[in-house]
Amino acid sequence: MSGLGVPDTNDTRSTVNRLRADDVTLAYDRRVIAERLSVEIPDHSFTVIVGPNACGKSTLLRALSRMLRPSQGRVLLDGQAIQTMPAKKVARTLGLLPQSSIAPDGITVGDLVGRGRYPHQGILRQWSGEDERVVRESMAQTGVAELADRYVDELSGGQRQRVWIAMALAQQTPLLLLDEPTTYLDIQHQIDVLDLCAELHEEQGRTLVAVLHDLNHAARYATHLIALRGGRVVAEGPPKDIVTAELVEEVFGLRCQVVDDPETGTPLVVPAARRARTRVTAREAS
Repeated sequence: MSGLGVPDTNDTRSTVNRLRADDVTLAYDRRVIAERLSVEIPDHSFTVIVGPNACGKSTLLRALSRMLRPSQGRVLLDGQAIQTMPAKKVARTLGLLPQSSIAPDGITVGDLVGRGRYPHQGILRQWSGEDERVVRESMAQTGVAELADRYVDELSGGQRQRVWIAMALAQQTPLLLLDEPTTYLDIQHQIDVLDLCAELHEEQGRTLVAVLHDLNHAARYATHLIALRGGRVVAEGPPKDIVTAELVEEVFGLRCQVVDDPETGTPLVVPAARRARTRVTAREAS
C-alpha cells in the first residue's frame, strides 16, 4: 500500500466517537423510514450496515453524510451538528461514495478523480504537485490508472464504480462512507474493493462505514456490524459476537446455519437447503 496520508482534523481530542446519530427520525416527505434511531460509529473501525431491502441502510448513510436532514434528532460530527457545519469542512473530514453517481458529460477519468481534491482547494491554495500525487495514487490503488484519459461514459459499470471509489480516496478524508461499493462488480473486483477498504482501515487508521448486501462479505471484513430491520437496530457489535442463525432469521427471515469461515474464522452464513426450508414452512402451516 503506497499510503495516502490522512490529515488529522480532530482537534477536540475527545474520547467520544467522531460520528454518531442521536435519536434521529428519517423520512422522505411524509414517508418515515426510521424513528428515534441512535447509532454511534466507533472510531478507526470498519463498520458495515446490513439488513433487508428497504430497512433504512442507505437512508441512515445519507443522514450520516449530511445528504439527508433528520426531521427530528441530529447527526453529530466531532461534537457539532453536521447540518450547521460549513460544507468544505465536512468534505475535508468525511467522504461519501453514494449508491448512484452520475458523471458530467465528456469528463475523463483523471479529471473526475481530480474533483476529489476540491475540498482542499481555496483562494490561497490551488492545484499542486501534492494533489497530482494523491490523484495518481488513488487511481493506482483502485486499478484505473490506465484509464486516466478515457471518458467516464465509455466505461463499463464495474470500471465506473472503481473510478468513483478513486475519487472518494482522492478526497483523503479520515472518515469514508460507501453505499454498496461492490455494486456492478464481479466477484474478483468485489474482493479487491473490500480488501482495499480493509487496508485503508488497518494500515491508515481510517474510519469506514459501508452498506453491504452480502452478509458473508460483511461478516468477513467488518470490525463492527450494525444489523437493521424496519428502521431500528436489531443488533450491533463485532461479527463474531452477534452473527448467529437466530439473528439472521430475525433480520432477514432466512433459516440457516452459521459456521466458521475456513479461511478467516469469521461467521459464515449457510442458508438451509430449499427442501429443508419447504418442509419447515409446510409443517408450520399445518
